[in-house]
Order: sequence, then structure tokens, then C-alpha cells
Amino acid sequence: MASDSSFDVVSKVDKQEVSNALNQAQKEIAQRYDFKGVGAEIDFSGEKILMKANSEERVGAVLDVFQSKLVKRGISLKSLDAGEPFASGKEYRIEASVKEGIAQDQAKKITKLIRDEGPKGVKATIQGDELRVSSKSRDDLQDVIALLKGSDLEVDLQFINYR
Repeated sequence: MASDSSFDVVSKVDKQEVSNALNQAQKEIAQRYDFKGVGAEIDFSGEKILMKANSEERVGAVLDVFQSKLVKRGISLKSLDAGEPFASGKEYRIEASVKEGIAQDQAKKITKLIRDEGPKGVKATIQGDELRVSSKSRDDLQDVIALLKGSDLEVDLQFINYR
């Protein structure tokens, strides 16, 4: 086998599925009895998802509802970056955002993991917010995928362009 085989490691989120999960969460919050009269809301404004309620516990419950809808739609919770509840006037708020792409420090961590624990002869290069992993052996690439799936990283990974 003369040419290298490779695949890309990416962290992407289906925006349509996030939007669907948000709509489902809004409907459930509007209908649930325990959210009546507490000013519970969840809104999407640009890049931020804003959750509001009149108590810290209720805004946490709004976040739980949204997280359950994300999981049902197949979106990893590693992709959701939710902050801590904070008081804003008479209400509590949580700001969250959806993370996409592999940050530089995470990419370095992943390449180090592949270098240290992966099979010999496997090269990982950082290309913007993606990683390209290449090797002469396709079996070694399968081993790297298994290694990355088994390791506990703070980012949700997908493996694409396997050739």
C-alpha cells in the first residue's frame, strides 16, 4: 500500500436539531404545571441560549428540560457550554452556547494522546478547528478512533472523510 489512509476528527453540531430541541423545550416549559407563574423562559438570541426564571432552582430545571431534549435529538451534552445561574434583577438567568470546532488547546491534547497512546506511525496534524489523522495502515486508524472514543475528552468528536 503506497498511499496513506486518513480521516478527519471534527466537532460539529447540527444547528437544526438544536433549534428543534429548543422549540420542544419551549413548548414543554409553557405547558408544565410546575413552571406556571415562575416566569420560566428559554430563548435563542444569535449565538447565546438564554434561560430565565424567578428562582435558581427553576432556572436549573429549565436547563434540565433543554438538556433532555438535546439528548433525545442525539446531541452530546459536551457540545453545550452552560454557565452558572446568576441573578439579574428579580430573576435568575443561565446563558449557554453551543460549542463547535475543536479549540487549539483541545486539539493539542488530542494529538498528544494519539502520539503517546496510539499506534506507531500514525500522524495527527491540526488544521484550523479540525484534526487530520493519517497512517499507512487502516487498522491503525481504526485503533485511533477506538482510542479517541474511549478517552474522556471535554469535546464531542465525530470522524469524517475516512479514506
